[in-house]
Amino acid sequence: MKQIASHAQAVDSADTITERLARAAKSSDMLSSVWTLPPAQRLRFSANTRLTSINAAATPGFEGGQEDGERFIALSAAEIARYQRLMYANGVRGDHHRLLIVLQGMDASGKGGIVRHVFSQVDPMGIHYHGFGAPTPEERKHDYLWRIRKELPANGWISIFDRSQYEDIVMPHVYGTVPEEVWHERYDEINAFERDLVGDGCAIIKIFLVSSKDAQRKHFLGRLDDPRKYWKFDPSDLDARDRWDDYMVAWQQVFERTSTSYAPWYLVPADKRWYSRIVVSELLRTTMKNFNMTWPPLDVDRDEAIRRLNGDMEEDAKD
Repeated sequence: MKQIASHAQAVDSADTITERLARAAKSSDMLSSVWTLPPAQRLRFSANTRLTSINAAATPGFEGGQEDGERFIALSAAEIARYQRLMYANGVRGDHHRLLIVLQGMDASGKGGIVRHVFSQVDPMGIHYHGFGAPTPEERKHDYLWRIRKELPANGWISIFDRSQYEDIVMPHVYGTVPEEVWHERYDEINAFERDLVGDGCAIIKIFLVSSKDAQRKHFLGRLDDPRKYWKFDPSDLDARDRWDDYMVAWQQVFERTSTSYAPWYLVPADKRWYSRIVVSELLRTTMKNFNMTWPPLDVDRDEAIRRLNGDMEEDAKD
C-alpha cells in the first residue's frame, strides 16, 4: 500500500496532461493488483450462484484485514475523485458518459455507509443520491419507472440509488400487492430500460449487499440501544425480517432474470462493512477508468482570451 500511495502522490507532478492521465491509470492498476481475483469477476452473478449459499462474512479476493481495507479505500477514493472530475468536465461538453449505481440489500446491510465512505473525496457537483421508499400518491399515478427516470444521472454525473426499480418486483413478489402477471412482465421491461441506458453511454453497477440474519439482528439491537439511531428503526423492518426466506427467493429470481451482459449483478458479502465498501470502490473506480477519457480541449481562442484579460489589467492601471 505504501508503494501505491507514493505513486498516487506523484500523479499531479507530471509535466503534461497525457503523462498525468497515464500515471493515474497506473495508480489505479496498482490498486487493482491487490486483489487475487477482481470483484468484477469473483462477485459477478452467474448461473451457478445461489444467494443463500454466499458466506456474508467472507472477504473473497482480498487477503488483507480491516486496516488494509481502510488504506485501500482512502487511496481508491482519491482516484475516484480524479476520474469523477474528468467525467463531469466531459459531460459539460456534451459527452454522454455517466454512471448509475444501484445499491440493494436487506435492511441494515450498510448501503448508507458505502455512500459516505466510497464518495468521501468526490466533488458534490456531479453526484446525485436518491433513496427510494414506498411510492408516494403522486408516484402511484404514473408507471413504476416514472420516478426512476426522474433521478437518472445527467451527462457526466454519478447517480446512486438506495433501492431502485427492483423493489417493484420484489415487494409484490413477497407480499402479493400486484398481480403476478404484472410484476413478471417487469423483468423484461427493466432489462430493456437498462439496455437503452447503457446504449446511450450510462454504465450501470448493480450491487446486492449480502448480509446474514445474525448481523442484521446485531445492527437492529445497536439502533435500539443508541438514542442517536432510534430514527433509523422502523417496525416494518421486523416484518421484512420475518419474511427473510421469501425475500431470498424473490431476489434469487431477480438475479437470474436481470443479470445481463450489459448490466450484471454483483453479490457482495456485507457482514464486514469495510469489505463491501472496498468492493464498491473498486468496481466504481475501474468502471470510470475504463471510459478512457481525456480532458476536453479549450473551445475558445486562448490567445484572444489572454489578450482581453491583459487588456483589462491595463485599463485598471489607467484608472
